Amino acid sequence: MSTETRDRILKEATELYLSDGFDGFSMRALAKAVGVTAPALYRHYASKENVLHEIMGEAFRRLSTELYKSLSEPTPLERFRRAVSGYVDFALENPRLYEVLFVPATMMGDGELPESVQAQGCAVGQFFDDRVRECVSAGVLRDDDISPTMWAHTHGMVSLYLRGRMSARGIETEEDFRAIFEASTTRMLEGLGGPVIRSAESADEPGAAA
Repeated sequence: MSTETRDRILKEATELYLSDGFDGFSMRALAKAVGVTAPALYRHYASKENVLHEIMGEAFRRLSTELYKSLSEPTPLERFRRAVSGYVDFALENPRLYEVLFVPATMMGDGELPESVQAQGCAVGQFFDDRVRECVSAGVLRDDDISPTMWAHTHGMVSLYLRGRMSARGIETEEDFRAIFEASTTRMLEGLGGPVIRSAESADEPGAAA
């Protein structure tokens, strides 16, 4: 199977699944959307569950690609912020794949994801934990128990924006969202900051240098 064909199958399968749900999703409908015969599709995928699991695996792969870009940054804080930015980039550039990532396994057939897909999800979580942990070691953050808090903040804001729930606040464009998200992330970091951030804030206070 060519990369182009695979990408087309995954794109059409994502749309079908999100519009019709698991029960409404069929290999026959997918074959028709892609422009191939059902037998041709079955040569590559044994079932619709296999297709859906590959969609989730592809979503994790693309997300990981964005996250790993942060490793080129020189400091723990910059790596952390670049990882968060990469998460947002993935979500805004791939909103349908982002949505699939948070579909419960019970809504994808037998209720259990393949070990390979589970491992990809665990790797993403571990990556964020590592970024937080090195920030704690550098004195940027207070403790390493805040990883779920920071993830919930990021996921919550992204989800609200993608569902159009921020328009009432005048946040209509991606540029609007990125600006308010960056400001909110800065406030979170300042509130959860360790001695390095607190020292920097003190130095910025009027009269601190006197």
